Amino acid sequence: MVTPFNEAGALNLDVAVTLARWLAGHGSDGLVLTGSTGESSVLTDDEKADLWTAVAGAVTIPVLAASGSNDTAHSVAMTARAAQCGVDGVLLVTPYYNRPSQAGIFEHFRAVAEAAGGLPAMLYDIPVRAGRRIAPETMLRLAREVPSIVALKDAAADPAGTAHLAPQLPSGFEIYSGDDIMTLPLLAVGAVGVVSVAAHWVGPQFGRVIRDFRSGALAAAIAGHAELLDSFDFEASGDYPNPLPAKAMLRALGLPVGQCRLPMGASTPELDAHAAKILAAVGPPAASVTPLA
Repeated sequence: MVTPFNEAGALNLDVAVTLARWLAGHGSDGLVLTGSTGESSVLTDDEKADLWTAVAGAVTIPVLAASGSNDTAHSVAMTARAAQCGVDGVLLVTPYYNRPSQAGIFEHFRAVAEAAGGLPAMLYDIPVRAGRRIAPETMLRLAREVPSIVALKDAAADPAGTAHLAPQLPSGFEIYSGDDIMTLPLLAVGAVGVVSVAAHWVGPQFGRVIRDFRSGALAAAIAGHAELLDSFDFEASGDYPNPLPAKAMLRALGLPVGQCRLPMGASTPELDAHAAKILAAVGPPAASVTPLA
């Protein structure tokens, strides 16, 4: 979920609650807060905690707090804090920039997961941002030795590697695509869903792709996935990295999420026009369930 700001750039908790409830009513089965799409790197610790508390208290679907960073001690502290905010689980990213060894990655994840007070943890493998991949052997050891680590957000862009990993994971361990456009390939090798950006505006359609695949309606899933490709391509580019496009799309939908903080900065008329064009093509999302009061 993106993080809403007001016109002065301050955290807007009222809009965050509105957005969370809107997403819950438009195809999202759960929410991840303060990830990269939520501009985690420009939020203070207190802002993160305030956001976790406000959203967790406003919806009935599961809420995950992205509480990890490349600083193990700080990640432990923030994960322990998240556990006091009413969230249902935590998302823990591979330590980025400092490029630790696999031994360091294992110890980092174990320490942070154990700080969550028993909450389930989803690990986030995204080598393009982190500079390190969670090696399959490391992932298997964490899944087997740390009971609270129960899921993987897979943004490694390696379906073949995931195909080898998935059958070796403990029963009940879940893999989610961490890259919208890789969702269908990852479903084919054992993933169960996606932690999505485009679900901000095509949640019901994306959910239908997953349901079609899981029910064996493969032709429908493939066709539905193809219909979403323009949205997937829109969500990030060199000129407009995530979450600039997502926020532009939400503003086009009438949700006042504001602009991004620097270094992402503000949108442009060109991006806003592109968002309107994409929205006109896919249509506004129909409510998938009765929106929460």
